[in-house]
Amino acid sequence: MGELRAIPVRGMGEIRAGDSLAEKILAALRRQRLRLEAGDILIVTHKVVSKAEGRVVRLRSVKPSRPAQRWARRYGLDARVVELALGESRRVVRMQHGVLITETAQGLVCANSGVDVSNVDGGKSAVLLPRDADASAARLRQELRKKTGRAIAVIITDSFGRPWREGLGQVAIGVAGMKTMRDFRGRRDPHGYKLRVTEEAVADELATLGALTGNKLSRTPVCVVRGFRYPRGKGRARDLVRPAKQDLFR
Repeated sequence: MGELRAIPVRGMGEIRAGDSLAEKILAALRRQRLRLEAGDILIVTHKVVSKAEGRVVRLRSVKPSRPAQRWARRYGLDARVVELALGESRRVVRMQHGVLITETAQGLVCANSGVDVSNVDGGKSAVLLPRDADASAARLRQELRKKTGRAIAVIITDSFGRPWREGLGQVAIGVAGMKTMRDFRGRRDPHGYKLRVTEEAVADELATLGALTGNKLSRTPVCVVRGFRYPRGKGRARDLVRPAKQDLFR
């Protein structure tokens, strides 16, 4: 592995329903006098994907159910956001101490089904996760390849809490053009020990690298990672979700 670069893509402006993310990204790159290269990895926060796909809900249109109202009243939350989180869930994993952990329709286990009010319009609306982030990543990758002629990988990310650790970290919720893990099982380390269980979640690691080029206040939802020799092939972010029977936290 040589030099690894994470290049922030700035100046995309506000994303609205129906916008072409590919066009927005390429226009911003041109203004920075940059272009995509074969083998690049495009890291995209899910919020701009959701906005482009129209996954934004005006909170005044949400009528909270009684369970949502009770939970919100108990912990000083917005009952409308709670209602959206419940509606986006396949099942509730845990409700305790004001924290709502759900399994989403996409199979992700996260807080509030990924429903978020930040970086939308000052609290009037909430953004939902893409309906199928793997499909969203595949469409964006295909459109960019058609416009540039270059094969890249695309990772769509979101911030999740982490078992055993405080603070949020980025994870891949949509992937196209690469495998999500590098498998070292069966290989020997420098001391000759044969590895038995080591599978590296490279898509999540790249998601975190992308987040370091910007934050929730920087208006930089996209970055290009260059120089990383990722495992080529068909991969899906849902492959990173541990099956329930193997998950000690469910």
